[in-house]
Amino acid sequence: MNDRMNFKKRETADKQQMRTDVQAVRGFVIDNLDHVLKEPVSFIRHPFIDPGSVYDGNVWDWDTFWSVYGLLNLCSPDDDEQNAIDKSKKDKIIHHAQGNVLNFFDHQLPDGYIPMMIEIGEWPEPYLNMKHKEGVLMNMHKPFLCQQICVISEHTGSFDWAYPYLNQLELYFQRYEQDYFNNNCQLYVWCDDIMIGMDNDPASFGRPKFSTANIFLNSFMTAEFKAMAKILNAAANEDIQQRSRAEFYRQKAVDLIAAIQSECWDNRDQFFYSVDVDVRTRAYDWFHQGLGVFWKTLPIKIRAWSGFLPMWAGFASQEQAYALKQHMFDKDTFASDYGITTLAKDEKMFDLSVTNNPSNWLGPIWLVANYAAFRGLLNYGFRDEAEMICARTLRLLADDLANSGSLHEYYDPFTGKPVMNGGFINWNILAVNMYDELHGASPLTASYLN
Repeated sequence: MNDRMNFKKRETADKQQMRTDVQAVRGFVIDNLDHVLKEPVSFIRHPFIDPGSVYDGNVWDWDTFWSVYGLLNLCSPDDDEQNAIDKSKKDKIIHHAQGNVLNFFDHQLPDGYIPMMIEIGEWPEPYLNMKHKEGVLMNMHKPFLCQQICVISEHTGSFDWAYPYLNQLELYFQRYEQDYFNNNCQLYVWCDDIMIGMDNDPASFGRPKFSTANIFLNSFMTAEFKAMAKILNAAANEDIQQRSRAEFYRQKAVDLIAAIQSECWDNRDQFFYSVDVDVRTRAYDWFHQGLGVFWKTLPIKIRAWSGFLPMWAGFASQEQAYALKQHMFDKDTFASDYGITTLAKDEKMFDLSVTNNPSNWLGPIWLVANYAAFRGLLNYGFRDEAEMICARTLRLLADDLANSGSLHEYYDPFTGKPVMNGGFINWNILAVNMYDELHGASPLTASYLN
């Protein structure tokens, strides 16, 4: 009896601690909204949202998506009057969210290329566009453009604002097909390691151009196809052609998922890996006239947090999700008192160096990785484990606020101490999404991923 009572007391105390922590994080973000909601400047013609900290004045692709994902959740009805956002602020967030997308459309080139980042400098247009026009092969906007349109439009109840850009979205996908699609394995590849999101991911970092079909890129691309289908379906009404295009993109998602399952899932290790696509029979002489290379890819067996993304995207099987959960909470690999490490601790590349350009994803705690793990767990019914990730994440950020008065870009997985870039808000907001989703809120991706 005493054991049960003590357990109940601890459980009540833990829940109260989570509520206290989420109030602290929510309050900090709301108090600092003006630091990330930026007005037009130079050739950035629309209002936008930047990550804060050293990224002041930059419009980034997946960063803006996650900022919007977090901020729109804050705009949802909230019984806590102390942390409520007034209507004018909510309207401003929506205006800036739409501005993110419009800025990228503004700088789409005629061949469909969209830069990954728009930055003001001593040049007449985005630097990445200038290099693209010179013929330099580079990565383009990560697959979050349609997803950002969807989360905004579902929140406002209307896709009308995005309809004038349907042709530009088609061009965006065409560019992906022409430059980044590997026909042999039916997966998408990075051009190189520049601005890929998880900057120094060993599966791509320093490797030859167009050689890596990264599980990060391909998992998020399945969601982007589904988001495009949602946009076209909303635009269709009686338009048979638009309905047909929506079905085309739905099928693209299905086909890509099949390719990921075929090429990226490792049945022995029970993990999703990025893969090397530079695999073919080297026809040098008579020695290669017999049995040639019949496999399409080779797994790059480095366990990174991106291997959990199929759970976030919802296409892992239940059995795969169970196996991935075991990896996630293995103290020798990913488990941390502050969430999950971004690289397994037993990988030879595991490293906690303080670095910018590239930012360090070789082990530190990043909030976006914690959220993806959390959401994946919840998607597959692992509520207790999801609650554990949520509680650890909130404690991490609340401690940072208490000790430094700010939030940081990433954290030490052993001590919880901030590593660098104070004033970083961006996807740190996702800690609030975790708490709200744990208590019944739907994820903002539900309309196109479910």
